[in-house]
Amino acid sequence: MTDQPAPSFVRTDLIPDRPQPIKTTGFSAFLWTRLLNSPGNALLTVVGIVLLWFVIVPAIRFLLVDAVWEGQDRTSCLAADVGQSIGACWPFVRAKITQFIYGFYPEPERWRVNLTFLLAAVLLLPLLVPRLPAKGLNATLFFVAFPVVAFFLLHGGGISGFGVSWTVGFLSSFADGVGNAGRQLAASGGAGGIGSVLRLLGNTFLWTGDALNSVAWPLTSLRDWLQNSDQPVWYDLACTGVIVSLLLFLLNGAFRTGWRALLMSLMTFVGIGLVVAVMHLDRGGLPIVDTRLWGGLLVTLVVSVTGIVSSIPIGIALALGRRATIPLIRVFSVAFIEFWRGVPLITVLFFATYMLPLFLPGNFTVDGLVRVLIGIALFAGAYNAEVIRGGLAAIPRGQAEAAQALGLSYWKTTGLIVMPQALRHVIPGLVNSFIALFKDTSLVSIIALFDLLGSLRASFADPTWATPTTLFTGFAFAGIIYFVFCFSMSRYSLFVEHRLNPHGRS
Repeated sequence: MTDQPAPSFVRTDLIPDRPQPIKTTGFSAFLWTRLLNSPGNALLTVVGIVLLWFVIVPAIRFLLVDAVWEGQDRTSCLAADVGQSIGACWPFVRAKITQFIYGFYPEPERWRVNLTFLLAAVLLLPLLVPRLPAKGLNATLFFVAFPVVAFFLLHGGGISGFGVSWTVGFLSSFADGVGNAGRQLAASGGAGGIGSVLRLLGNTFLWTGDALNSVAWPLTSLRDWLQNSDQPVWYDLACTGVIVSLLLFLLNGAFRTGWRALLMSLMTFVGIGLVVAVMHLDRGGLPIVDTRLWGGLLVTLVVSVTGIVSSIPIGIALALGRRATIPLIRVFSVAFIEFWRGVPLITVLFFATYMLPLFLPGNFTVDGLVRVLIGIALFAGAYNAEVIRGGLAAIPRGQAEAAQALGLSYWKTTGLIVMPQALRHVIPGLVNSFIALFKDTSLVSIIALFDLLGSLRASFADPTWATPTTLFTGFAFAGIIYFVFCFSMSRYSLFVEHRLNPHGRS
């Protein structure tokens, strides 16, 4: 029997050994797989290293190596010999650090600013840690109670009345303003169709003002009794607590399910009473510090935090209004968003500071800082509305249809199903708006509010520290502060984004 040759598809020799796998861990592997894996990447790596060398090395030399760390005046930051290299003048920062933080806030009262910062940190940090309990109570304290306490801590003063007096004063001023506008419109209406429309609109405003005065009549009588009988603020606080608690009790189901709302309301007013007693608000309170004396990091944080927190509900309302089926609401939301997005922030600040008082009733005034806060909140809310609308558009229509099939109302569908998913999708966009708003607070210095950069520029006028490096040192210090806050917001947003990602890490 002869040997048959092997078929052509059968290998007669051994397969050669495969090359050793490329190492994918360690510093050397990172260099060869990420930076030097192709001629183009190698060229970009070399160019990047050269650029970093010419940027980072001089910055480190200026800020650390050649910097001056000790001194009492400008002489310590001047070069002793010709050609000597002098870096950052850190004694200047140490001498002006209180001005950078507090502005022109009176020195004996700066403990109030420190206490406000401490309360904000104590209430905010538990909100940022997901595993800590009592998020609802913590959020209520931070978003509702803390702004009131911070206002009286920073501004000072007492309270001449409480909810009844404040509510009646606001309603009366608003009703007077509406009535005056109605009388002016009615008087300006001439002959023709336009005159008839103006008279009709003016009569409508007059009727609205009279209706508001009629609604406020019981509260006005109660307010007059409290003031004429010279009752202490505790009577006003008690009346306000009873009225608000009863309203919440009735709105939450009365005798069936309203007991919890009643108890929470009463506990809240008891807490308000404790704050009033501790801060002596019923006896004049703390010394008043005008907002024109505020400055530095205090103003930056007040403006940015208030704008960020208040712009979210405004943006949500406008985003939902722009998608509404009611034409009036949709047109108003579109016009509002396009108007505020079409004007620069500087114009908004000038309008809020100098033009807004012209539209208010004569006996109704608003503090300059409050006007700025309102303008920034509306401006940021218009931008956030478009970001949130993008998140709403990313939610499939089947989500809302399934909720409606289960019998959920529009508000429950939006609040429990659609909006949480939409907000999760737009976390990067919202945080981007927050970071931009935090940096845009430097524009308030144009309207005589000295934020961090405004206080920094004011400190340059001190001849005691007039050196060639003072300007660069101050701006480097301010840049570090801005970077720390913005980078912290960016990293925390990544943490929240990964935690809320239902499909695992992206």
